[in-house]
Amino acid sequence: MPPGPHGYFAGGAGDEITLRDNVAAWRRIALRPRMMVDCTQPDPSTIVLGRSHPHPLIVAPTAFHALAAADAEVATALAAAATDTPFCLSTLSTTSVAELAARAPEARRWFQLYVLKDRAVTREIVAAAVDHGYEALVLTVDLPPFGTRERELRSGFMLESATSIPNLAAAGARGGLTLGDVGDLLDPSLTWRDVERFATESGLPVVVKGLLTPEDARRARDSGAAGIVVSNHGGRQLDTVLAGADALPAVVDEVGGELDVLVDGGVRRGTDVIKALALGARAVLIGRPVLWGLAVGGEEGVRRVLELLLAELDTALALAGAPRACELDRSWVQRAPWAGTY
Repeated sequence: MPPGPHGYFAGGAGDEITLRDNVAAWRRIALRPRMMVDCTQPDPSTIVLGRSHPHPLIVAPTAFHALAAADAEVATALAAAATDTPFCLSTLSTTSVAELAARAPEARRWFQLYVLKDRAVTREIVAAAVDHGYEALVLTVDLPPFGTRERELRSGFMLESATSIPNLAAAGARGGLTLGDVGDLLDPSLTWRDVERFATESGLPVVVKGLLTPEDARRARDSGAAGIVVSNHGGRQLDTVLAGADALPAVVDEVGGELDVLVDGGVRRGTDVIKALALGARAVLIGRPVLWGLAVGGEEGVRRVLELLLAELDTALALAGAPRACELDRSWVQRAPWAGTY
């Protein structure tokens, strides 16, 4: 990939402390396996938003897939469909809501929403997602503004005018765009009242993405959210906040019995997935690994990344003596004695 797009996908905010810690936090957790358990047929299935899923992976919403491969979000969605993995389309996608539904009709599609200052356009985008069979609305609340991402500043990264971003075009964006230009289109006045409003107007379950504290999880619950994603935006917004693995337990303790808690950030192995489930998450969202698969091999590359994670998950469940993923709890994990080395 060229330095600009690569830096955009790979980088984080500030000193990238949280970016690194997202991965390290899962490594600070040790597994406590059970022996002599029949795990000949591991069952990784889970239930999210009232629907059965064959496994707990979801493709996270990430922007601008055309910067990684020509088939962009379509390739990602087709690979997700081939592995029974829900795919969450970003507002900042380079493929429209309608085009993705037409070209990847078999994919289970969620839609991630950045609320635009033009609320009429925002409502049109949400209505299109409803009309084209998207199953959930993922409302990202930890942006705007964009975090200070120094890799992008150094590279001078911007979106060329040839890069189509349908939702921003609908909001009036024209020509080449810097990330500052993109941020200027987003509504900083979002409040908790909007969660209930989007749920009522769309009829879709609303998942609030970007929470790290029990206090905000409680507000999401009280505002009518069906689920939340414990997330720090891949370490790309406010540096030195908690990693998802560290923030997850307190959030689950607060609201895990009342709505679905998901988590993202730094998940790189099947062992990371079962740690997340043991800490109370219903599912995990996978971001950068999918983008790297897309850049290397398009649809086939994304599919291979997901297949590797799913194979590792089955192996980890068997070796942990956990035949059913849904039965994992905190007795399967503990703080690792080597934690201080990461």
